Amino acid sequence: MYRFLLSRQWVILTLIGLVLIPTMIELGFWQFHRHQHRVAQNTLIAENLGAKPVLVTELTSPGHTVPRADYWRQVTATGTYDTAHEVVVRRRTSADDRVGFHVLTPLILADGRAVLINRGWIPTAADQRAFPSVPPAPKGTVTVTGRLKADETTKASGIKDLTGLPPRQVMLISSAQQAKFLGRTVLGGYLEQTAPEPAGKSPEIIPDPDYDSIGAHMAYAVQWWLFTAAVPVGWAILVRREKRDRETAATQDAREPSPATV
Repeated sequence: MYRFLLSRQWVILTLIGLVLIPTMIELGFWQFHRHQHRVAQNTLIAENLGAKPVLVTELTSPGHTVPRADYWRQVTATGTYDTAHEVVVRRRTSADDRVGFHVLTPLILADGRAVLINRGWIPTAADQRAFPSVPPAPKGTVTVTGRLKADETTKASGIKDLTGLPPRQVMLISSAQQAKFLGRTVLGGYLEQTAPEPAGKSPEIIPDPDYDSIGAHMAYAVQWWLFTAAVPVGWAILVRREKRDRETAATQDAREPSPATV
């Protein structure tokens, strides 16, 4: 009664099931690895934000690529702002998802080197090709505390580094790019300012990254694995149903009198 499994319909159905099982297992592990990555990143963010601030020069130097292990480390830098070379970073969103600019101001250290300070978010101007009205940076010597971040790249951020932008407007935060603009040595990476709070609360300080939520990746992984288990179970149910239907049909055919005996 199981010869029907050799029919074209059942061979195709079985092959589809055999393809789906490893595919859904792999999708489950993909979501599981994303869950693990999110948990590890949350742990790293929490530890680095909670660490005692250190001098920025202890963690970065000119041409240095900030490693992921140092992302969001609390660092301090002391110097004077070079507002003549201040730029704005286009298409950045505020904490409540309004589109505007990030204000990027070089801070000149005592040794003449510079570190880029992301002072926060400001709204878009009416004329997006004009340099927006930027709240002035503090004058004199200041000490800034912030989160250390790596230079932005198109590959990592997904943001295209467009050319032909208006003067003093950029798409990505790049220490190498700004070193050419400044004509001086710039430390690798940049700081997201957390203190001091700007006068009038503008630019708006960028909030801490979220490190509490873990997303639904683990739930998706379990869901894919349940789908995997459902394939052979569903196949077996269909086989039993097909077998039962064929047996019932055969029994009925045996009970019905043939035309020759009527």
